[in-house]
Amino acid sequence: MKITIVGSLKFAKEIIEISKKIRELGHEPLMHDHMFGIADGSAKDLIKDIAEDHGAMKRKYDIFKAWHDLIKSGDALLVCNFDKDGIENYIGGNVLLEMGFAHVNDKKIFLLNPIPEEVPYVDEVKALVDVIINKDLSKVK
Repeated sequence: MKITIVGSLKFAKEIIEISKKIRELGHEPLMHDHMFGIADGSAKDLIKDIAEDHGAMKRKYDIFKAWHDLIKSGDALLVCNFDKDGIENYIGGNVLLEMGFAHVNDKKIFLLNPIPEEVPYVDEVKALVDVIINKDLSKVK
């Protein structure tokens, strides 16, 4: 199965590790190429753009369309929701959009950790998630 893997850019290294585990389980992980450069620090211009103006960076690199296209080409979405900024199992605005892309394109949505109860769009997250895997990647099927 082709699995598009998403999550906060802050966790690029962790997301890359999860993609390796997904591959070991026989799936094909799909991610934006920039995720690798962010994780290893080689995407210096992109990292600089993120620090200066994250919103402008998203427009400059056409981030929303790139993720939409990846999601459409896959079979499912794996949301890597880690604790961030004091919010347990954080899901941010970008990831919420990506979950919406997956939903309207009939892709199964897996959540790595439980649903974050502290986000104002918790009802939308609940409506979109198909399976909460509780860090057990073998449940991605």
